[in-house]
Amino acid sequence: MATVGDQPTVGRVIGIDDATPLEFWVAVDPAHTLQLDDVVAMDRALPDGTIVSIYGVVTQVRARHEGARFQSDVFLISEGILPAEVSEAALVQPTRFEPEVLLPPLPGSAVRIATEDERDTALSFDNVERKLPAGLSRSDEPVFIDLDFIDGTKGAHINISGISGVATKTSYATFLLYSLFNSGVLGAEATNTKALIFNVKGEDLLFLDHPNSELDDDQAERYRPLGLGPAPFRDVGILAPPRKGDANATPATGSRTVGVAPFFWTIAQFCQQGLLPFLFADAEDERQQYTIVVQSVAAQLAQLEDVGDGQVRLEGRTIRTFGELLDAIEDKLVPSDPDESPDPRWSGRAVGTGTINAFIRRLASSRRHVEQLIRADIGNANQHALDLDAHQVTVVDIHSLHDRAKRFVVGVVLRQAFDAKEASGVAKPLQLIVLDELNKYAPRDSSSPIKEILLDVAERGRSLGIILIGAQQTASEVERRVVANSAIRVVGRLDAAEARRDEYGFLPAVARARSTILKPGSMYVAQPRLPVPLLIEFPFPAWATRSAEAGQLPSTNGAAGGAADGGDADPFVGLT
Repeated sequence: MATVGDQPTVGRVIGIDDATPLEFWVAVDPAHTLQLDDVVAMDRALPDGTIVSIYGVVTQVRARHEGARFQSDVFLISEGILPAEVSEAALVQPTRFEPEVLLPPLPGSAVRIATEDERDTALSFDNVERKLPAGLSRSDEPVFIDLDFIDGTKGAHINISGISGVATKTSYATFLLYSLFNSGVLGAEATNTKALIFNVKGEDLLFLDHPNSELDDDQAERYRPLGLGPAPFRDVGILAPPRKGDANATPATGSRTVGVAPFFWTIAQFCQQGLLPFLFADAEDERQQYTIVVQSVAAQLAQLEDVGDGQVRLEGRTIRTFGELLDAIEDKLVPSDPDESPDPRWSGRAVGTGTINAFIRRLASSRRHVEQLIRADIGNANQHALDLDAHQVTVVDIHSLHDRAKRFVVGVVLRQAFDAKEASGVAKPLQLIVLDELNKYAPRDSSSPIKEILLDVAERGRSLGIILIGAQQTASEVERRVVANSAIRVVGRLDAAEARRDEYGFLPAVARARSTILKPGSMYVAQPRLPVPLLIEFPFPAWATRSAEAGQLPSTNGAAGGAADGGDADPFVGLT
């Protein structure tokens, strides 16, 4: 058996198909196999004696009969009547030339599997100073992302696409966070780096600080090659909106009641911080003409007197609830005397009655959705303001809110995080933001205050140290600039029609086809250092992803989770 160094020859470059510096075919030795995602290496000697090592990844594999002319010949061949040979070949897409002499491999060149240091060279891991563990290859070898393309040094942001409930987008986003905080890649900065996660579906992310009771020993062992220990997140703050009609602002959660704090904004904060436009942040508002009214009212609210305890006063009238605020605004825009005109300071100049009425109707319709979020009717209301620095990971639960209230919360919290980072004047430590359903908050074909903030994060966040880990089912419906500014692109299982869209042009044709059948826990990861996206698998979460998995808090038992009793054969079933 032929060998090259310590590795056997698994095939040779084919001579009847063109070999180029961009791709070439390898005939597979009958005693060996090459499969998709294998990393290979070969050498070419130049006339001056220089040896160029060529590395690549297998992106397609084929098998055929040599000697057959017709499809039906397969039956004669199988019966031994017609002579033929089975030939297997693998398509290789080069990833690196060392030294960088961009020449094709010569026909007949011996091809070997790249392992250990040679594999690191092939995937450019040897040139990466700060390696973020991103997952495992099919052979359980670690795959890394260059942190320089996440933290703003050379690029920033991560975008994840995939079908809801199958692509495990949120699970992978939390795995990357766990890797960032626990791999040592951030060094001393890890302590002060903060993550903000919006929980948009169910209560899956409310148990990140609990060990996963369904983590078995085999899955726990998969953390070891990545240099990680399987454990829940250590420092997590859970914030949830108050229950509607609850005078005590009890958090509106079902499966978790301990360790959850309510969040809301006082009337004074709503007025002084100019939060009114975030109540007009969906497609219906974009088509209306009352933008000038929104801006005028917001400007007047910002001037109201703060009388303490989160309350404001308007012309001797103390306002404690959102309903009272709406009544005060309506009184200013619709005078009790029909012969009087609205105060132009509140309505804006040259604004018709129809536009004002449309604004009032739209604002009034928000009352039942957000009144529990904007209030000053409880004691110490100011203590319930969002503190994004109190914990390493802050989860803001919005899954139970109406879409309009979700947009309000996302927009206001994003602006708070962005403004705080901008005011700090330094990029480090990082502020990470995890947001699913980007197609709702940064849609391609409409505009809103939330979209403008997300564009700011995408385009300026790199220099400010605010990093977006965004996810969506369909990247084709998300604002192009948000996706294009993401240096790291991740794809889980895709819908077949979505996979054909131009937004996935970074995936080779075979990878696009494979993306429609990826199993949960498998993702394609594309990064600027490599011309080929890599297929990775990430370990089953060591932190609970739903209430049924939540073991005791680490402070109670100190464990990272025990073996599951029975359950689904696929550990990723049910993850999103």
